[in-house]
Amino acid sequence: MLQIKPLLTYVFILCSINTFAQDFKTEIEKFREEYKAEFLKSKFSPLKEEDFQYLRFYAPNEKFKVECQFTATTGGKPFQIPTTTGETRTYTKFGVLTFQIDGQTYQLAVYRSPDLQRIPQYRDYLFVPFKDLTNGKETYGGGRYIDVRMKQIENDKIVLDFNKAYNPYCAFGAGYSCPIPPRENHLQVAIEAGEQNYAKEH
Repeated sequence: MLQIKPLLTYVFILCSINTFAQDFKTEIEKFREEYKAEFLKSKFSPLKEEDFQYLRFYAPNEKFKVECQFTATTGGKPFQIPTTTGETRTYTKFGVLTFQIDGQTYQLAVYRSPDLQRIPQYRDYLFVPFKDLTNGKETYGGGRYIDVRMKQIENDKIVLDFNKAYNPYCAFGAGYSCPIPPRENHLQVAIEAGEQNYAKEH
């Protein structure tokens, strides 16, 4: 019996780990289904339902779900982020996220849109545009985006899930004005998570 007890403990731990992994995969699959559904709600959407077959994603990878230290930016003034059409969008720098991937430390700035602050349901939305070493190869060359909400920040910590990184509309077709990730958000690491290149020629 003394030998069986450690074995049962190991089996319990193994099953727990497998359950957590399955829950994570299910969470990402649900997010992606909701992401697709959003395209059908707007008349300005670049995609129709028949285009969904050309969407590509990395397999869910918990390595790229990272806990970040959040450092608030005090006195952040509005500034302009250039877009793909040469226009600009107004944002304020809300803070900085510090995290590790494979033992290396990285940072990303988090931005807030004054325009969205005026809309009640989007008042606490934060914008994390970024580039990484997969851009122009496996992912869209113009970078990708992640949305988070202020309420996710607890005790100066927040989880950033790159598995939920998505493409700007510009990745799917012309005629859209998409914010270009600022230089401070160019990561020198391959983020092999989230949305990949759109597979349909356009």
